[in-house]
Amino acid sequence: MAIQRMDNVLIVVEDLDAVIAFFVELGMELEGRGPLDWPGAERVVGLEDVSQDVAMLRVPDGPGRIELAKFHRPKAITPEPKDAPANTLGIRRVMFAVDDIEDVVARLRGHGAELVGAVERYEDIYRLCYVRGPEGIVVGLAEEL
Repeated sequence: MAIQRMDNVLIVVEDLDAVIAFFVELGMELEGRGPLDWPGAERVVGLEDVSQDVAMLRVPDGPGRIELAKFHRPKAITPEPKDAPANTLGIRRVMFAVDDIEDVVARLRGHGAELVGAVERYEDIYRLCYVRGPEGIVVGLAEEL
């Protein structure tokens, strides 16, 4: 039996509006947003008395999705350090292919994003960079040359 697809990546956030705006500016489309009222959610995530709002964003014309969750109950736990460096254990970034890396970085800066390092060329294949957005979320950008 094989994997059919990667469905989505979950990011837990405090400011749902700011993070939605960041990913929409990146080019994702908001598929839906609202409270998660499914009683089975508590059993799936292993938490009790859960109250949360969720938003699902999708890559236009593609299968990739990012799910955002804001927990009202129980309160989300803040990781340490807040802006973890690239060598910290765990998921560090989500990578997106873009048409114009300079344009995307400029637009994301309007949402508080900053380059983690620099825009660099990888051989004659890509221009790459990491951008830290709201709540320390890191996205990688890759522009095919």
